[in-house]
Amino acid sequence: MKYLIIGLGHYGGMLAMELTAMGHEVAGADINSQHVDCVKDRMATSFVLDATDETALSVLPLKSVDAVIVAIGDNFGASVRIVSLLKKLKVKHIYAQAVDEIHKAVLEAFSIDRILTPEQDAARLLAQQLELDGGAELFQIDENTYVFKFVVPSKLVGYHLNELNLEQEFEMKLISLVRGKKVQNFLGISVFEREVSNTFPEDYELQQGDALVCYGPYARFMQFWKSVR
Repeated sequence: MKYLIIGLGHYGGMLAMELTAMGHEVAGADINSQHVDCVKDRMATSFVLDATDETALSVLPLKSVDAVIVAIGDNFGASVRIVSLLKKLKVKHIYAQAVDEIHKAVLEAFSIDRILTPEQDAARLLAQQLELDGGAELFQIDENTYVFKFVVPSKLVGYHLNELNLEQEFEMKLISLVRGKKVQNFLGISVFEREVSNTFPEDYELQQGDALVCYGPYARFMQFWKSVR
């Protein structure tokens, strides 16, 4: 995919490098030539310009990219003006960084595709990882719904899937069963091999090394998780 990132400071610059490393085509722009110099070798195209100026902004490849990302968090006025101009220029897909609730609320008024809150997201993810104690992985779907993958705790080994009552008691929908099997590798070391199954009998007996993938509300999963740890 093709992305244009406006603002190549710490967050925008890192985002540009990560997207490029993933194989995407990235163009970037910043009013600060030093910011551009730091990442220009990692991008397809770079521009030194003031994106708050409509004439300068129109020079950018706004119509040939899949999305424009406004990664300006430290200049509230510039961020809002650029988003406003992008809407005026009828850019289809816009993402923008917000640094606080006021910034976020103003950006929400433009009905853009997504508001990015990297500091809040990083803090929330760390808190969740600490709460899960490294025993589960999660992926956020929306504000309240997540997908969870976790190795079956020893407390549940020997239980049948239908005995967990995930859907009835915890509003969690089971997506996949990852069967674990202990084998020896070519060095003679015991390791677990895993096989993902999206169809499985409800009375399947959980084994050591199995993992489950399910989705539902974060709070309800934590109730389940705390009850089986």
